[in-house]
Amino acid sequence: MKKKTISRVTAAEAIDTCLMCYKTPCTEACPQGLDPARVIRALRFKNTWGAANRAPDEDVCMRCDTKSCMEACLKGKINNSVEIDKLMTYSGHLDKSYNKKKLSINFLGFECENPFILSSSVVASNYEMVAKAFEMGWGGVAFKTIGTFIPKEVSPRFTTDGEYGKAFRGFKNIEQISDHSLEENIVFLKKLKKNYPSKLIIVSILGTDEKEWTYLAKVMTEAGVDMIECNFSCPHMAGDGLGSDVGQDPELVGKYTAATRRGTHLPIIAKMTPNIGNMEIPAIAAVENGADGIAAINTIKSIMNVNLDDFSSEPNVEGKSAIGGYSGNAVKPIALRFVHDMKKHDKLADVPISGMGGIETWKDAAEFIALGCTNLQVTTSVMQYGYRVIEDLIDGLSTYLGEKGFENLDAFVGNALEHILPADCLNRRSIVYPKFDRKKCIGCGRCYISCYDGGHQAIAMDGKGNPSLIPDKCVGCHLCKVVCPAEAISAGKRMEVIL
Repeated sequence: MKKKTISRVTAAEAIDTCLMCYKTPCTEACPQGLDPARVIRALRFKNTWGAANRAPDEDVCMRCDTKSCMEACLKGKINNSVEIDKLMTYSGHLDKSYNKKKLSINFLGFECENPFILSSSVVASNYEMVAKAFEMGWGGVAFKTIGTFIPKEVSPRFTTDGEYGKAFRGFKNIEQISDHSLEENIVFLKKLKKNYPSKLIIVSILGTDEKEWTYLAKVMTEAGVDMIECNFSCPHMAGDGLGSDVGQDPELVGKYTAATRRGTHLPIIAKMTPNIGNMEIPAIAAVENGADGIAAINTIKSIMNVNLDDFSSEPNVEGKSAIGGYSGNAVKPIALRFVHDMKKHDKLADVPISGMGGIETWKDAAEFIALGCTNLQVTTSVMQYGYRVIEDLIDGLSTYLGEKGFENLDAFVGNALEHILPADCLNRRSIVYPKFDRKKCIGCGRCYISCYDGGHQAIAMDGKGNPSLIPDKCVGCHLCKVVCPAEAISAGKRMEVIL
């Protein structure tokens, strides 16, 4: 009997519909005592090994007559229940072999149990929150930015450009620094270090002048933290000379870094703004004035949308809004570019980087490490899915190390840097022609439309909806491969161009 399962494409579509519920009603309703909620969550975060080893070996879910898990699925109250039986069967057929490795890594002299820490934001803003995250496995925290003042906030202050109930494409916030007093935050930090001495405690600070930067560094040092992060990059502080206004000015970055160094002996991390062309310039200014490491990237200045009925934007505060910080998985390519640029610069190549910007899955994390990061910060994924994402981050990354034969994280730090070259150094003497899989092709014609209207008119369609390549016109751009919804087009053999 042929095994009943679904394709990877169909599985990805089904996974994206799961609400990632708190109470996991599907698991509670399972008559087999399985945990479909955990399996689907592992799939969502690309932890295929975790999903495979939590799913049953046999097709018990497809044979189940009750389908009680799908009847209990809260998604069904919105439209259609998640196809849990198919996802469980799909997971059970995945490769279950694994050889996990430890994720400990040294960052600025501190031996971290794993590279994952909460970034300076609302997800790390008091003792209770951070303690819960530590108990769940996070390796450390960059505590939410502390100043000498408590800002006045607006409501609402968050919005997303994703569809409701689905993964964010991007996320915008106009929230400022900590809404707790300096005294309250010091109590939080002291208690965290006392109760979790093995966890990395970084505190983010923001001063308004040199005196404040020095003072904040001094009191944070006395509170017992491990490192200090200078917030030179918040894109929406309500005040001149704050946040990204500093990060765009190398002179101010240098001045405030030096002021921070006067107040502490601890490692200093300068958090950079992406709202600039060349991040290397302020990063070098920070290092030359006492910074030991760099954190990148902070959020990107953005306007999320324009409502074409009343011309307002979001977050909507009585019909008005403001430029705010854009984050989420959509910014990852931009973050990776800035990390690359700094690690390729002679003056920054050996400077440790705490990478952030769109990290949701262990694969995202691995990409930052491969470009040279030795510490990773996460916020938006936690805001959407909770601290529990750490389970799949650790599970997936540790299994990847074993699968690739790496003994530890250090073994692949920066391995991708040599593969990113200046555009004029790439091979321009050959073409990789696309290859069509007739069995997978569904005859939709997307490749034809895109190639004709946006490419080089190198695809022909016959009367039955079958595409074929016109080699003399094809330039090997692979737009057809990118738009194919059925994964029916792949890269063929590379061929030298005859001049």
